[in-house]
Amino acid sequence: MNKLQPSATAALEGALQDGMTLAVGGFGLSGIPADLIEAVRDSGVRDLTVVSNNMGVDGKGLGVLIEAGQVRKVIASYVGENKLFAEQYLAGKLEVEFTPQGTLAERLRAAGAGIPAFYTKTGVGTLVAEGKPHEVFDGETYVQERAIKADVALVHAHTADTDGNLTYRFTARNFNPVVATAAVLTIAEAEAIVAPGELDPNHIVTPGVFVQRLVQATARVEDIEQRTVRQRTVAAGAEALAV
Repeated sequence: MNKLQPSATAALEGALQDGMTLAVGGFGLSGIPADLIEAVRDSGVRDLTVVSNNMGVDGKGLGVLIEAGQVRKVIASYVGENKLFAEQYLAGKLEVEFTPQGTLAERLRAAGAGIPAFYTKTGVGTLVAEGKPHEVFDGETYVQERAIKADVALVHAHTADTDGNLTYRFTARNFNPVVATAAVLTIAEAEAIVAPGELDPNHIVTPGVFVQRLVQATARVEDIEQRTVRQRTVAAGAEALAV
């Protein structure tokens, strides 16, 4: 089945509504579905619960939804790069549910696997575990965490075929595979789209059965949150060769 849509806006048609839960792949600005995020912003949908490792930075990634005032609640593991996010949270305009990073990944993976809840030692004895069921296994205390099933998932892939099978590139893979399985409707954008059968089955990470809609990603400069460089040192041998 050809799942390719003509644009990000078309891919989101009929999928968005106020108050919905949106799961978004990416880590910082790496592997984020930028076209789809911008299309969500342009739709004007509001009161969103956004599930993502973090909320991008000011003016980029999921930060554009914060700027537009479209987010009511965030479920994330880290939000330190977004000043406006911090301001809205401290002002009581934004609800935040902090979740340890591994626990967040497992809550999403569990939803895709049909597991409603699981137990973990992470967070026991901290604010993260307050109000949640606890259980003792083999003398150790664990806290129960519920799976996160979103209404819509947005993911970014490197290469896809028109059947929706996805592959990822290096660290841009990050949260995208677990997000892709954790929603009622999954929409993917891909940098390259090929015909069915052109992807090596051994390289497919997200099977097309999890993806309902697909769109060609716009070519754009890859943003870097914090560019840090060090001065190059020239080896002694290299100095002699340069003369």
